[in-house]
Amino acid sequence: MTAGLSRELIALRVARELREGMVVNLGIGLPTLVSNFLPPDQQILFQSENGILGYGRISEEEFDPDLINAGGQPVTLAPGASFFDSATSFAMIRGGHIDVAVLGGLEVSEKGDLANWYLPERGGGSIGGAMDLAFGARRVIVAMTHTTADGRPRVRTRCEYPLTAPGVVDLIVTDLAVIKVEPGGLLLTEVAPGVDPDFVQSRTEARLRPSPDLREMEL
Repeated sequence: MTAGLSRELIALRVARELREGMVVNLGIGLPTLVSNFLPPDQQILFQSENGILGYGRISEEEFDPDLINAGGQPVTLAPGASFFDSATSFAMIRGGHIDVAVLGGLEVSEKGDLANWYLPERGGGSIGGAMDLAFGARRVIVAMTHTTADGRPRVRTRCEYPLTAPGVVDLIVTDLAVIKVEPGGLLLTEVAPGVDPDFVQSRTEARLRPSPDLREMEL
């Protein structure tokens, strides 16, 4: 059986996409782990919907109930961090001031449609700030497992779940692969260590076009 990446290694691979000076929002769930995998000298400004700009890693050991991200996790602060109200926070997001949003996903289509807020079988869900981030960020990266727990593909020809936003996803990072969303479809650019490209396709509903430079992920 082919093993994929752990949640932590997915977050590590996403962290490799971030560059010095970027303003980045990390969605609830797996994406919040990304802040734990940056080089100590890399200056990334993490923004949270509840009103923080400039937080660092998640830290249960240094818990302060007044220092939490939008998911309620305790975080550290970087020098120069600032606080503000939610109206200002969403003005940053809706105004196009977020360079990258890293969001979790339930499904992503071959056109870059994102569904990440509602599971019909659970009968509930809340779209929260995901719609604002999906539309407002300059680049959207989705971090998720490649399939559901029962093996159903999450990278689909067409999303079955209600959409968060159409045509917004730029890059998909899963436990099996890195996939770029292009106008002509999905480009498979990297596979996880020990994973065969044909195996990735067998776990993907949408057709993947292997990149001429297809390579194994460097972690």
